[in-house]
This record gives sequence, C-alpha cells and structure tokens, in this order.
Amino acid sequence: MAILDSKQIQQILPHRYPFLLVDKVIELEPRKRIVAVKQVSVNEYFFQGHFPDNPVMPGVLIIEALAQAGAILALREFSDRSCKIPFFTGIESARFRRPVLPGDTLLLEVTAVRTGNRVQKMHGEAKVNDVLVAEADIMCVISDLVNRQDKELFQDA
Repeated sequence: MAILDSKQIQQILPHRYPFLLVDKVIELEPRKRIVAVKQVSVNEYFFQGHFPDNPVMPGVLIIEALAQAGAILALREFSDRSCKIPFFTGIESARFRRPVLPGDTLLLEVTAVRTGNRVQKMHGEAKVNDVLVAEADIMCVISDLVNRQDKELFQDA
C-alpha cells in the first residue's frame, strides 16, 4: 500500500521523466525516515547503453534514487516546497554490493541524520529482496528556485 503515489510524489519533487526514480512511498516517519520503491523495468532508458547485452542499473542512479527519496522526506516539511529545489552537496561512504537488474524492485530506505532549513544529511540504503545492494551518506542543500545562479548556493553545506 502506498502512502504517496506517483502523482503525489510529483507534487513534492521537481524531477520528471525520465529522471524521476521513485515510484511510490510505502513508509514515512516525518523528519526521521522514509521507505520508497523504484520498480526497475527492462524498458529503462539507461539499459540501452549500460549494458545492452548485460543490463545493470548504474550505481550513480541508485544513489540518485536514494537522494530523491531523501528529498521527499525533506521537502514535505516546507510549506513553500513548490519554490524549492534540492541540490546534492556531498556523497560519502558510497558502497555498491550487488548489481540491480531489470525486473528488480529497489527498496529505498533513507534516515535523516541532520535536518535544517537548508542543509540536510541522510543515510540511505538500497535493497533488493532484503539484500543490501548499495548505501551512502547523502548531503543536500534546499535552495530557492528563484535564484538558481546564486554562487553562494553551497556555502553552508
């Protein structure tokens, strides 16, 4: 059962196809933890080149999916979230344990480590069939959409 479906996710995240990597949210503890799902289909655009005869989901996209789940957790707390955009500011301790293949259900669990008005730090774990496939500590800054050219955007991160 989904707590947030695709349409509700798109009301929170600025990402859209083909870069929206979260299909639904199945657990949510505001300001603490989120569990989301990405259904990995053989029709994903990235499998055309990664790798045509042996399709594997790129690790950077697994981390991106974790970051998007974390962004849902963070952005839900902003009443003006339609005017906000999350930007990566750091990835630490990223580890890739097993490949993610077409047909897999990627479970994305993200726990808040530090939350604030701008800077967020989270720990994410991606699993397939209860087996850890990737993990990372992810930092982001929540910025206003209005001033996307701000050169000091990442100074507090």
